[in-house]
Amino acid sequence: MALDALIIALSGVLAYFLRFNFIYQELVRTNYLIGVMAIVFFGMTMILLTRSHAGIVRYTGLQDGLRICYSSALSMVSLVIVNVVHYYFMGTNFIPYSVIIITFMASFFFLFFYRLFVKSMFSYYSTIVKQKENVVIFGAGESGMITKQVIETDTNSNLRVVAFLEDDARKSGKKINGTKIFNARKEIEKVIDDYMVSELIISIKKLSLSRKNEVVDICLRNNLKVRTVPAVEKWVSGELSVNQIKEVKIEDLLGRECIQLDNVNVSNDLLDKTICITGAAGSIGSEIVRQVLLFKPRKVILVDQAESPLYEIERETWHFKDTIEVVTILSDITDFNTMKRVFALHTPNIVFHAAAYKHVPMMENNTAEAIKCNVLGTKNIADLAVAYHVNKFVMVSTDKAVNPTNIMGCSKRIAEIYVQSLNNSIAKEKKTKFITTRFGNVLGSNGSVIPHFKKQIAMGGPLTVTHPEITRYFMTIPEACQLVLEAGAMGNGGEIFLFDMGASIKIVDLAKKMIQLSGLMPGKDIQIVYTGLREGEKLYEELLNNQENIIPTHHKKIMIAKVEAQLFDEVEANIKELKLKVDRHQEMEFVRLMKKIVPEFISNSSKFESLDREKLIGSVKNKEKVVNVASW
Repeated sequence: MALDALIIALSGVLAYFLRFNFIYQELVRTNYLIGVMAIVFFGMTMILLTRSHAGIVRYTGLQDGLRICYSSALSMVSLVIVNVVHYYFMGTNFIPYSVIIITFMASFFFLFFYRLFVKSMFSYYSTIVKQKENVVIFGAGESGMITKQVIETDTNSNLRVVAFLEDDARKSGKKINGTKIFNARKEIEKVIDDYMVSELIISIKKLSLSRKNEVVDICLRNNLKVRTVPAVEKWVSGELSVNQIKEVKIEDLLGRECIQLDNVNVSNDLLDKTICITGAAGSIGSEIVRQVLLFKPRKVILVDQAESPLYEIERETWHFKDTIEVVTILSDITDFNTMKRVFALHTPNIVFHAAAYKHVPMMENNTAEAIKCNVLGTKNIADLAVAYHVNKFVMVSTDKAVNPTNIMGCSKRIAEIYVQSLNNSIAKEKKTKFITTRFGNVLGSNGSVIPHFKKQIAMGGPLTVTHPEITRYFMTIPEACQLVLEAGAMGNGGEIFLFDMGASIKIVDLAKKMIQLSGLMPGKDIQIVYTGLREGEKLYEELLNNQENIIPTHHKKIMIAKVEAQLFDEVEANIKELKLKVDRHQEMEFVRLMKKIVPEFISNSSKFESLDREKLIGSVKNKEKVVNVASW
């Protein structure tokens, strides 16, 4: 405040000198000291009112400049009013109007300039004293400018912005606050070398996923750390800080462009309905819960056997409690009597069936549990859906059901077969529509490879990959669940919907990129070890088997698999026999039956391969008999 008062006083003196052409005698005759005191009085009064003195000088910005402008303008208006009153009573001006105007301009300029000067000196001093790393900002828009300002004003930051990179060629060669903008498509590696850059910060809000991957790949090749600025709506209290600029995660690079849903169609399907979600505490089920709640159903029933996760998803729904009734049922879907009571009490309109065992090696070693949950549990829920006149039953399946090589995949395929055949058997009655959705791995789901790799990196490695050529499809959990809702809304019953999973990704490439994003070198800081295919594991996943074709739908990311339907009576008889063998613990017998129900089920790296050899030998002998009979 003392500095501000001094600057205002000097601005007043300068204004008088300019008004009277630096003739001191003229100043004395006008009692300029009284005028300067009035200028200081009103100037400081307005500074206190606008609190323009309260800003931290080293963080001075546009808002501080505006406050200084307001205070200077109010001071000028006050002096004009004093002049008018003085002229009315005394017949003369208290202060010449030209002095008031010059004081306004000079005080505003000097008050703002000295703050900017101190800020610049502080920044320069901190740059000299601290060892700083050179960074470039990808994106020279508003977000990029704010990012630069935040980095430069943060006293704890050890970063120095040396350049901007921009895909928009029209901005190339221009400067933002003295920092040059370079063409990102042509000069990115040159900038990295010339400025000895150690980090790149992505600040573009709507950068396509393919372009983001290109930029990240270039950075990783040049051993650069990559960070990203969060979306504006995620800034704490509407302001960005250096701590909010986070490292790019592998999920940011594997996700895909936002999909457009037919929200009207989905809303009409879910609005004011009773929705039952099995497996509601799982990674897929819990996200279906979150998305279903947004469409304002009347009641949502959450079914799961996992106590703590079910409690957590129930807590997430508490802010909907005034508008939507949420019921949690702690139970296993294999418990038919409990499930029957749930359906009888709540009579759901739509069932999203996400409950399943999905871990391939675990199910290979616990085959009976895979049948009980994935086949018999699905049969329980499907049968109850028919008995209690549910409008739609939407089953979440997996790409591992296609040409299965493991117990888990085969159990899901049998569940698909049962649901589809049940739909066809009741199609004439037009009661329940059974719809199946089939997709691959989802990022961050329980048992996903990404959380596993993160733990291994945190422990210093090694990262374990089963095979150098193994590939998988990936999509984000929200995208998968959005497509489940969309498919459920468009389904007429009996369809198996496939989702566009994009390109498959080599798991070893995924591992290498995750190591590099952690700032480490694969093969040097962290090793990658190949452990061999696990029981029942495939090298490549498929979305269609050899007998299936696809039919497009109105949504470009959703297709329908043309699958040959099976007769319900035969399917039901097979499942009854399967249950009998499971109850008798006849493992080899019920797996043999599974291979009969799903002929394309060929075990891989599993103890059940002997059944495939047995089946093959039997097939060859039958052919020999046919040949012998024909020749005879």
